[in-house]
Amino acid sequence: MFGGIHLFSMEQITRLSKQEFVTRFRQRTKQLALQVIRFSQQLPRTEEATIMKRQLLRSATSVAANYRAACRARSAAEFHAKLSICVEEADETLFWLELLTESETVLSSTTAPLLQEASEILFVLSKARKNTTK
Repeated sequence: MFGGIHLFSMEQITRLSKQEFVTRFRQRTKQLALQVIRFSQQLPRTEEATIMKRQLLRSATSVAANYRAACRARSAAEFHAKLSICVEEADETLFWLELLTESETVLSSTTAPLLQEASEILFVLSKARKNTTK
C-alpha cells in the first residue's frame, strides 16, 4: 500500500480491463504527486534543498498531469507523445529523489518509498510507450 492506493502486481494488471487500469493508474500517478508534495514540505530550508524541491515538485506533478492528458489524446501519435513526456518526467523525478538522498539532504529511509513508487510508475509508462505506435 502506498499513499492509500493498493499497488497492483504485473499479474493483477493483466487481469484489469483497459478502463479500470487507466483509472487506477491515473489515481496512482496523482497519488505520487501528492506524496511528493507532502514530502517536499518536510525538506530543509537550505538553498540547495529549495532548488531540488522545486525541480522534484515540477517533475512529479508533470507525470500525473501528462498521464491525464495522454488519457484524453485524440490520436495514437498524441498519446505516444504524451507518454514520452511522462517517461521523461518520471525518470527526472527519480533523479531528484536520488540527488536528495545522495547529497545527504535527506535520509534514504525517507525517499525509499517514493523511489520505489516512481520506479514502478516509470516501468509501466516505459512499457506502455514501447507498446504504442507513433
